[in-house]
Amino acid sequence: MAGCYPRRKLGLPWGLKGIPGATDSAGRTVQVRWALGPRTRAGGGRVSEPGSAGPRAATQAAGRSDRPRPRVLVVDDSRFDRELARDAVREQADVELCDSAEAALAALDRGAYDLVLTDLVLPGASGAELLARIQSDHPGTDVILITAHASLDSAVEALRLGAVDYLTKPLRPGELALVVRRTLERRRLEQENLHLRDLLATVEDCRTLSASLDPPEIHLLALDVLLARLGRSRGFALFHRAAEVGADDVAFRGFSEGESDALRAVLGGEKAPDLDALTRVEVTAAGALHEAFGGAGFGPTRLLVAPVRGRGAEAGALVVPEDATPFRPRDLEIARLVTTHAQTALHNAERYHQAKERAFVDDVTGVYNARYLFTALDHEIRRAERYDSQIALLFLDVDRFKAVNDQHGHLVGSRTLRRLAEVLGSCIRQVDTLARYGGDEFTILLVDTGLDAGLAIAERIRAAVAGSRFEARGRDGLRVSVSVGVASYPAHGRTPETLLDVADKAMYRAKSLGRDRVCSASDL
Repeated sequence: MAGCYPRRKLGLPWGLKGIPGATDSAGRTVQVRWALGPRTRAGGGRVSEPGSAGPRAATQAAGRSDRPRPRVLVVDDSRFDRELARDAVREQADVELCDSAEAALAALDRGAYDLVLTDLVLPGASGAELLARIQSDHPGTDVILITAHASLDSAVEALRLGAVDYLTKPLRPGELALVVRRTLERRRLEQENLHLRDLLATVEDCRTLSASLDPPEIHLLALDVLLARLGRSRGFALFHRAAEVGADDVAFRGFSEGESDALRAVLGGEKAPDLDALTRVEVTAAGALHEAFGGAGFGPTRLLVAPVRGRGAEAGALVVPEDATPFRPRDLEIARLVTTHAQTALHNAERYHQAKERAFVDDVTGVYNARYLFTALDHEIRRAERYDSQIALLFLDVDRFKAVNDQHGHLVGSRTLRRLAEVLGSCIRQVDTLARYGGDEFTILLVDTGLDAGLAIAERIRAAVAGSRFEARGRDGLRVSVSVGVASYPAHGRTPETLLDVADKAMYRAKSLGRDRVCSASDL
């Protein structure tokens, strides 16, 4: 009955067999003898036979242990030739035996093979017909044809049909092993070459990441590159936007609107995955991401997870679900390459934003400086004009601050300003802007706030400062007060310069009235 035979010991007695038909260098017919297989000791231990793999081969094999062993399919209706071929190449590959073209095609449908050794003459479909089917249905598989009629025409015909090589019968184990080794090595080099080209193409695609200084955009670009290089259409990017509190987000590719909404609800809910727990690129079949994926209505599937992390607080992950095509080992290498470039881009973005912040931050107090104030004020005025809203601007000056420096020294004066900035910051919202205008002067920009509300907030701030203690060397503490001027948009001005000028004048009016008080620009 036609079928495939798993790799097993020969049913023939072990020993040396001779095959006629070989000749020596002088052209004389000789009897070639070789070991059909390994002998075993009584205790079951393996004994090396002449010509078998020695320590050097074992070392080479160990060096290749990170690669899967090649798979070879031998197709011949002669059991002797099948088993002879198996023993000749079993050190190089995992071998399966079939006695017909039909059985071979069934084996190929069950799993991929690197190489098929097939006799040209078979019961049923011929070796040539098997070769044609392999080329059409399994184009990644090489074929070596075996023929009993050696001639130049038969060699040309075998190569014309698409075979990578051909052998003649009777089979000679040494020649067979050499041809198989050469074919498998060529395949390995071709695959490595293709893989290197794929990696180079990935590096080229990753160049787009270095052009971005926006962390969310970097995560999305990295996802696009990863999907393109893996040849897949669906994935999502989770990321934490460090510049904004509670701004974790997710971007999707290839999902429908309903699927995206379902995933977003689960990924942003109570069972949201911990990005800090994702530490390496891997293909996983369980975990928080799988629970979220299943909770959104998707069936169980493996996920390729690639964490992307900057050197600061920026963090995220690229997630690609497995489809009908299983993930390959090289997919992980591509994912690692993409994440390496994405992490470099994130680091550059972090450094850019840190430098930008330092350019806008006061060194002494840690709050924004006047440069940032003008930028923020101009932006908020245009926003208020567009949405017909109001802005309140507070201009503060520390009363008699020169006396603090003169009596306690400039170091205490700097600590007093730093502490004052903390008190002012505790009195306003996160959306408001606190800036040191210069010296002992501060400004506060209150968005969506009218004049009356601005005056109330200014009074609250004045009282908070008056009730706070500030450090002084050798003393329990000192107290300071502030004079505050309040102006509003659009009542007192429509440009940054005008608003600052009238708020400054209102502050000086508060000082002229006795200090430690609040004055409105409407009183000027």
